[in-house]
Amino acid sequence: MPTPLHIGIVACSAEGAALCYRTICAEGAALLGPHAHPEVSLHSLSLADYVACLEANDLDGVANLMLTSARKLAAAGADFLICPDNTIHSAFSRVAASSPLPWLHIADVVASEAVARGYCKLGITGTRWLVSSEVYPEKLRARGLEYVRPTDTERDDMGRLIMDELVNGVFRPQTVARFQQVIHGMKQRGCDAVVLGCTEIPLIIDDKNSPLPTLDSTRLLARAALRRAATHASN
Repeated sequence: MPTPLHIGIVACSAEGAALCYRTICAEGAALLGPHAHPEVSLHSLSLADYVACLEANDLDGVANLMLTSARKLAAAGADFLICPDNTIHSAFSRVAASSPLPWLHIADVVASEAVARGYCKLGITGTRWLVSSEVYPEKLRARGLEYVRPTDTERDDMGRLIMDELVNGVFRPQTVARFQQVIHGMKQRGCDAVVLGCTEIPLIIDDKNSPLPTLDSTRLLARAALRRAATHASN
């Protein structure tokens, strides 16, 4: 059987990248056989470098960081790239044309899944940078989907909790309750599902405790990468 494609992970925050990597490895067996998963390489620059660029609204700087990882992963033999970080996809248009390898776009993957599940109006959660950006609205509109952004207060609360707690592996009951409250508000505003648009949110929110069905961006991206890698092996 041909070898599956080699997946390159452009990591940003450790918790989200780790969940993506674990998902690829844990779920690879279902497609490739017992204990099997595609070859995976991961490259990570300091999260502080990304945050400095985001705080300065320097998307060219974000793109340069992503491209640095992309080139190193290409040199390591990766066939295509994923980035388990929603926020830095704000710089994706600056990355794609200069990238040495093709990418899967996390919001494309989530939007496709929303359509497949029959959802119509999605709540968007994530960092303050992400929910204020066009990363998800652009991809959702392209598929005829409606969306709801959080209020300014919700945006600021989520942003603080993600950057102060979740990216550092701190998971508190009070934080879970605040995210549930935000999602409940989106349900009241007519949403039929919610995008977990920060790759750490799935560590505290899932279908079991969410007021709305969830679209887990981290695991959906990992599964899309698995399918792409495994399809090559089956051809």
